[in-house]
Amino acid sequence: MTRSKAVGVFDSGFGGLAILKEIQKKLPQYNYVYLGDTARTPYGTRSRETVYEFTKQAVDFLFAHNCGLIIFACNTASAEALRKIQKEYLPKHYPGKRVLGVIVPALEEAERHTKNHRIGVIATEGTVASNAFVSEFKKRDPQARIFQQACPLLVPLVEAGEHKTPVAKLILRKYLDAFHNKNIDTLILGCTHYGHLEKEISTMMGKRVKVISEGPVVAEKLKEYLVQHQEIESTLARNKKTIFYSTDLGDRFKKLGKLFFGRSVDPLLAQLETSK
Repeated sequence: MTRSKAVGVFDSGFGGLAILKEIQKKLPQYNYVYLGDTARTPYGTRSRETVYEFTKQAVDFLFAHNCGLIIFACNTASAEALRKIQKEYLPKHYPGKRVLGVIVPALEEAERHTKNHRIGVIATEGTVASNAFVSEFKKRDPQARIFQQACPLLVPLVEAGEHKTPVAKLILRKYLDAFHNKNIDTLILGCTHYGHLEKEISTMMGKRVKVISEGPVVAEKLKEYLVQHQEIESTLARNKKTIFYSTDLGDRFKKLGKLFFGRSVDPLLAQLETSK
């Protein structure tokens, strides 16, 4: 079989670049296509219907650009749209194609670490409101207690480069105080941006709490997935090429690309069309 397809990575904005960075560390041999819907970010405050429509458009774009597999490197899209796309949209329009999210890998890692079945989650308002982490974990572990905290100010702080400031630490501590007396032993960083705060969060939560950042976990789970699904892996090109697309070509993508990806990113313009 000819190896010609890329791994698609989709996010509503910039945070997914951190996921792509970790995936490429683990799996540098493949080709990648990154799509950031930066013209319409953030998704976290939008309705479920809107998130689903936007995500369908991203799926259409990435499959049209020769992706054989798509990773939703976006917690909101994973929470609000993934299941419906997997169960309804793909069978109708892309039979045999695969779309994966970031929530289940994070939960699997949390399940592996927790000893007392008490898990904390910090995420955007949209992800928390969806209860995706709660419902998915309950399927896996009925004994589990999931404690969520929405952190709406963290994304803008990270994107403004202000996440290391004293003010940011005060805001972060206020959010994490929600877990005081909850006796959690594991905390999931349920937003791609929060990996930039992992050290501060770990310090504040203390050694007793295992902090799970999604990037390394998603990369490892993708590696395992491809080993288990040779019918997909065998179609993936191995030219180590990466193409970046953005729905808005403002300077912000280049600036934040360096923050999240570790080097400058020069994206091409993506025009998303109304889905099928």
